[in-house]
Amino acid sequence: MRIPFGVIVLAGALAATGCGQKGLRLIQKPGTGPDEFLVLPTKPLAAPENYGSLPAPTPGGGNLTDPNPQAEAVAALGGKPGALVPSGGVPAGDAALVTASSRYGVEPGVRETVAQEDANFRHRNRRVGRIKLFPVDRYEQLYRKQTLDPHAANEQFRRTGVATPSAPPAESF
Repeated sequence: MRIPFGVIVLAGALAATGCGQKGLRLIQKPGTGPDEFLVLPTKPLAAPENYGSLPAPTPGGGNLTDPNPQAEAVAALGGKPGALVPSGGVPAGDAALVTASSRYGVEPGVRETVAQEDANFRHRNRRVGRIKLFPVDRYEQLYRKQTLDPHAANEQFRRTGVATPSAPPAESF
């Protein structure tokens, strides 16, 4: 029995579609396993210069080797980690910045609100019952209408006389 050439080509094409890269735009969580972003590496243990200068241990308190993501982020951005206020308040040097950025009001719980609105948007725009033969970028599908065309925006600013930086040419597909 001979297998037609077209069937072999079709089977090969379908097998090759499984090799596509989805990238980081997969919206759904891929499984029920642990979240690798919840694991924080600890700092290496180090012996202090003077054991007598160590503070008394406090139950439930912090450890010198515990990670402090906020202080590390401040240091990475060029700030002084010691300037963080332990109560969660704003350091005196940043009060003017916080006042200027919140001059139009601050909505409490804005992150939760935006996350819920995005979940509702994705739920309303999901595509059910479609069979996909090729890898599909669901992120690009859902947010296509909200995407900004950088070249059109650049041209619009140039037409109004705004000085804009040079931009690479638009890719031709």
